[in-house]
Amino acid sequence: MSLIRRLDDLASLGRSPWHRASALGKLLLALLLVFASLASRALPAVLALQAIAWLLVLTAGLPWRLIVAAAAYPLFVAALFVGVTWGGPLEPHLVLLARPVTATLSMLWLIGTTPYPDLFAPLSRVLPRSLGDGLFLTYRALFDLLARAERLHQAQRMRGGDAAPAARRVVTTGEGLATLVVQGFERSQRLYAVMLLRGHSGRVCGCRHWAELGRDDVWVGLVFVAAVSAAVLLRGGA
Repeated sequence: MSLIRRLDDLASLGRSPWHRASALGKLLLALLLVFASLASRALPAVLALQAIAWLLVLTAGLPWRLIVAAAAYPLFVAALFVGVTWGGPLEPHLVLLARPVTATLSMLWLIGTTPYPDLFAPLSRVLPRSLGDGLFLTYRALFDLLARAERLHQAQRMRGGDAAPAARRVVTTGEGLATLVVQGFERSQRLYAVMLLRGHSGRVCGCRHWAELGRDDVWVGLVFVAAVSAAVLLRGGA
């Protein structure tokens, strides 16, 4: 099972307090960490926010390989940018390195602890219906496409596809991707037909419990207060 598919499963099956907290509270906390990190120019504040993000993902029971990949990729891209624009004081460059890691870890925590209907429910209240429903269906289609691509790759390996010449592997991969596109189009048509038969009324995600607060939201509130305090108290003279 791919890491992305496992992340989607953990969002619904996880047992941490973060999984039991409301989607609205987690969404507000994740957005706070992202925007506070982007707005702060003081290194202590940015590092404190990143420490909070690390605490969230490490206590959510997420796969460590996915956490490392989520932290390494934006750090690598930011390091390339810093290397090209190097010059002047050290602190601004360290801030540039830390910001994307904080944002990525915050979004990883949000997605990994929130089932997708709850995740898109608050967004569907803000975005236009067509856009909200499109994002909702695209998110689900992504995992279905990944699962099909994984099965296709396994079938290719079982038939000795990895031992074929490079040119043949490229052709086979192209044919497989074309098949996935056609299947995806046909599946979307069937899905829409089923939605119409079941009385689709113009809003896909109509779930209402995304904003129901529980006792585990206390932890989200405490982290929210800690993040605000770090952003304010450690902002320095920036």
